[in-house]
Amino acid sequence: MTKFVETSNLPFCPGCGHRVAVINTEKALERIGLNPLDVILVTDIGCHGIVDKNFHTHTIHGLHGRSPALAAGVAAALRNPDKKVIVYMGDGGATIGLQHLVEAAHRNFNMTVFVLNNMLYGMTGGQGSGLTPKCYKTMTYPEGHPQAGYDLVELIHAARAPYARRLVGRGDYSDIVEEALKINGFALLEIVEVCPSYGLKFNRGKRLDYFLEVSGIEEKLLIHENRQPFTLSERETAPLLSEKLAIEVEFNSDFKGTKRIVASGSAGEGVQSAGEIFATAAITSGLHATKKGAYPVTVGVGFSTAEVIVSDSEILYTGIVVPDVAIITSVDGLGHSLSRIQKMTEDGILIIDDSLDVPETRAKVIRHPFRKETGGRTAALRALAFYNSKVERLFPEEALLQTLRRSKLAGKVKENVLKFD
Repeated sequence: MTKFVETSNLPFCPGCGHRVAVINTEKALERIGLNPLDVILVTDIGCHGIVDKNFHTHTIHGLHGRSPALAAGVAAALRNPDKKVIVYMGDGGATIGLQHLVEAAHRNFNMTVFVLNNMLYGMTGGQGSGLTPKCYKTMTYPEGHPQAGYDLVELIHAARAPYARRLVGRGDYSDIVEEALKINGFALLEIVEVCPSYGLKFNRGKRLDYFLEVSGIEEKLLIHENRQPFTLSERETAPLLSEKLAIEVEFNSDFKGTKRIVASGSAGEGVQSAGEIFATAAITSGLHATKKGAYPVTVGVGFSTAEVIVSDSEILYTGIVVPDVAIITSVDGLGHSLSRIQKMTEDGILIIDDSLDVPETRAKVIRHPFRKETGGRTAALRALAFYNSKVERLFPEEALLQTLRRSKLAGKVKENVLKFD
């Protein structure tokens, strides 16, 4: 096993230049002598991004083209020259996120960007990108691209990046990767490759050198000397979120163990807020809690599911595979959580609105008219309160009431939603 990257099982097609880029990155990092946990790799959507799991460093995976923006935030917040922020992105992401790249170069964030330019969108079928060279055939230009792509190195140099370089990604170029990694400030290394799946398929009989010559693409290095990396001013420096959002312990809980709770209902019915209030109430009672939300991209439509873990010990993860408790308040929620409900054991508890059909499950079933009692918009919050009051007491009822009073729902939701005779 290598120190920074597991290179024996890289998830790329045979002959892909991304494989060569990763191996060269590994060699360069080894020579520099950093600790793997001093390296933060930021990737986004594209073939390059599936390599995250091979890195033994910190990794962040973002949206298409947004990796430079994420990396800029990391670099600015770290304020530590001993840490190394690395970005991998493809030519598609580089042109989708071109403004992010230009801004990061212009402000000179301390980060190294590797643009793995295989001249098309390799993950989605071989469409042309903003860096596709002239005459290069793609799915969108089967007769050949009519014009040359952007000269990314010139653009980044014009933004006054300390270092902008292009090379053809063949063989051992780890010395150049090492050079880019050692730059104090923003560095961009564009690595020109061929996609073996689509580039060779659409351009049969043509080699990379042919397109380099036809398009006038050439290896180049452009530098701006004596630029200091971006640093936050005192005015821009904000307190850490952990300090700003600290939750004080005000109540006591006798609960021991861990409960994995899935609350699932419909979008727009306050499921996420209910999960946050429940988790916060647990923390105010001296317990540990996490909350994870899931809902469709189109907000306000379909299901909404909150996954809450409550424990008397530290929680090192979020998300629930098989819940201990499933709380279902609508048809949408039942549909989204059905597979997990069916996996529950005899030790599990299913709390379901009595307007719904009970699905097949081995869990103990409790039916209650939550929607009838308080309406759909507060059914999830009432169901969670019901669980804590009537089924399994995790923390005092007053903790939940106090949390509601301090939440964004204060004055909007009546406190009797949380009370039971």
